[in-house]
Amino acid sequence: MSKKEDVLLDVRGLKKYFPASKGLFGRSREVLKAVDNVSFHINRGETFGLVGESGCGKSTTGRSIVRLYDVTEGEIWFDGSNVAGMHEAQLKPFRKRMQTIFQDPYSSLNPGMNVTQIISEPMEIHGFGSPQERRQTVLELLDKVGLKPEHAERYPHEFSGGQRQRISIARALSVRPEFILCDEPISALDVSVQAQVVNMLEDLQAEYGLTYLFIAHDLSMVRHISNRIGVMYLGKLVEVAESDELYRHPAHPYTQALLSAIPVPDPKAVGGASSAMLQGDLPSPMDEIHGCKFASRCPFATDRCRELEPEWREIAPGHYAACHLHDGQQ
Repeated sequence: MSKKEDVLLDVRGLKKYFPASKGLFGRSREVLKAVDNVSFHINRGETFGLVGESGCGKSTTGRSIVRLYDVTEGEIWFDGSNVAGMHEAQLKPFRKRMQTIFQDPYSSLNPGMNVTQIISEPMEIHGFGSPQERRQTVLELLDKVGLKPEHAERYPHEFSGGQRQRISIARALSVRPEFILCDEPISALDVSVQAQVVNMLEDLQAEYGLTYLFIAHDLSMVRHISNRIGVMYLGKLVEVAESDELYRHPAHPYTQALLSAIPVPDPKAVGGASSAMLQGDLPSPMDEIHGCKFASRCPFATDRCRELEPEWREIAPGHYAACHLHDGQQ
């Protein structure tokens, strides 16, 4: 169990619902439960990986934490302050402490601004230094992310995808944050560039003492960068464990299926594991599902799984899962 002073971010019962259809008088009849009662914490200087299939709610979780979305319900404790219910004026001091690197470097950079303007903008908003000091900071950050001083006056369309993401990282670092949401920062990049960006993120974390929430669907890359990993399915966390523990002893059938789908260099080494463990298609998040949300696709599901939602429990030190297979009553 982490000491209270070691925890930078503590998410408790987070819910984010979106209205999906409207009835009479504009009232919402149905809601999409994108994030449904999610709780976890991230320690200072740690990388917490969040994985799952597309549509599982991991990006919505991240964007709710940094308050790009308003929160439906729950608490988000950042360094002792609950930012979940804050209005924009109250949030401003926290904006510079919580930055985001977005998935698509092509759409997250303003095409009408050059690199100096892009990286300087957050510093101007938060009142960092003089124009000369901000210019010097831009040049220092470009060097940190592997770009050259002559790149400072160029525009986003003049760069490759990997270079654009490096600019995005420099922009996030410009206001000296403590926490960075990495929202699938490598998924839009070529495979040859992904490892370079991940290694750079690790180096920057060590140098600046950063804390990351790293969202991705590439489990092999998440294992490389993360200290602990959370697995999401249909808006809920189904398992959390230290990185190596999760890969050696996956407890939830969904986690096991995700791991079995990772390509291996030697097909003969696959053994009996197969992504065929996942039966059927992902249910609609609009459906009202009783019991375990994974029951319709789980090869081990019983009537109890379809009727009763499993409790979140610690099945080994620091290893948590929500599955009836591990409650001793299956």
